[in-house]
Amino acid sequence: MSTGHTAPNATAQSAHRKATALAFAAAVGGFLFGFDSSVINGAVDAIQGQFSLNPTITGLVVAVALLGCALGAWAGGRLADRWGRTNVMVLGAVLFFVSSILSAIAFSAWDLAVWRFMAGVGIGIASVIAPAYIAEIAPAAMRGRLGSLQQLAITVGIFAALLSDQILAESAGGAANVLWFGWEAWRWMFLVAVVPAAVYGILALRIPESPRYLAAKGRDAEARAVLASVLGPDEDVDDRLAQIHRSIVIDEANASEGSLRGSALGLKPIVWVGILLSVFQQFVGINVIFYYSSTLWQAVGFDESQAFLVSTITSVTNVAVTFIAIALIDKVGRRPLLLIGSAGMAVSLGLMALAFTQATGTGENISLSGPWGVIALICANAFVVFFGASWGPLVWVLLGEMFPNRIRAAALGVAAAMQWIANFAITLTFPPLLSAFGASVPYLMYAAFAALSFFFVFTKVPETRGVELEDMGDESRAGA
Repeated sequence: MSTGHTAPNATAQSAHRKATALAFAAAVGGFLFGFDSSVINGAVDAIQGQFSLNPTITGLVVAVALLGCALGAWAGGRLADRWGRTNVMVLGAVLFFVSSILSAIAFSAWDLAVWRFMAGVGIGIASVIAPAYIAEIAPAAMRGRLGSLQQLAITVGIFAALLSDQILAESAGGAANVLWFGWEAWRWMFLVAVVPAAVYGILALRIPESPRYLAAKGRDAEARAVLASVLGPDEDVDDRLAQIHRSIVIDEANASEGSLRGSALGLKPIVWVGILLSVFQQFVGINVIFYYSSTLWQAVGFDESQAFLVSTITSVTNVAVTFIAIALIDKVGRRPLLLIGSAGMAVSLGLMALAFTQATGTGENISLSGPWGVIALICANAFVVFFGASWGPLVWVLLGEMFPNRIRAAALGVAAAMQWIANFAITLTFPPLLSAFGASVPYLMYAAFAALSFFFVFTKVPETRGVELEDMGDESRAGA
């Protein structure tokens, strides 16, 4: 009798390991996302000094990649439906690889901005394809955990970028100093990115295509083989393939419904839910911490080396707390974690705003004395904890699973594009706001958005835990 139980269990474990391995491979796109987002952190001051930039132009150079990300995200979903998920992953890897080299040899702020935009297109593509692919190969019972790997990879990418920035800057005695072959350290910070780009491209060439894309193209034998490798013995592969085909037939019969257009300001209500999830994720200001943290902590009183170290510690915290979401998402559900995260972010950001009301100086020359610097540091890391355990991973999970099959790729592309545009707006506006009002006003604004996100989740966001992707068509249930 024990033998009869062992074989199915072993088969199930093997299938789960296969699904996890494929999810990890796809999530390398998230690593590129995180790495590219934060690699600029250590280079900001050096670039500003080398090219004699004012705060607004500095913000533009930092943020222009995000406009590329918006374009890549918008186009990525549509390209994935035409070319396949893995082919589009390869395209994203190539764009990021080439742009990393060109960014390293930039001769002015303007050509650097062009190459950063190109990198953004590659990252935008990866940001859309990874959650869609993971959702489509993951068993329903594991989908939340595997979908969270995207955010885990993002946080690891952030950590890797900040760590490499710190090592390179310290090796050169400062990011603006020459390190090797006559190149300043900040140039090497960009060049390092060719390594993860190459890894992502190689993995994308080796993993199988999404079974839903294969079935849509009439490649049933390949789709069946992929499903068999990831589902395990408890699920009927032929039945699952039949479900996919039924959803495809329904999609074709309701082709007009495949459009994102609807009754709510021109879009389907569920699309607006995805867009607003994306916007709130960025409007709480998380990327101010990761893009400008070195500058921020120098303002609080740390020198350049200490500021790099604090930024790295913050990124480690971000990685660690993502495991909380991975452990709880398929047990507790999506909505409770989002609500807890919103409340925690609102409080920690509000306290940060309060701390910076005690700052002296203006613009980038502000400083916090006494206990206020410590309070700001603690609250910033508390904010990262609440974000990393909730809104960071869960938004990507929801975007990958909450839309009906017929609009998933296109809706995910639009929602992700809006996420990058919101990210751009926050990133571009922080330096002028810091210069004009100090840090208190922007952090109070981010706290207000965190509070609004609580009420948005409470009233509009669906609970998708345990629901099969083929059953996501009921838009009345799905928050619409």
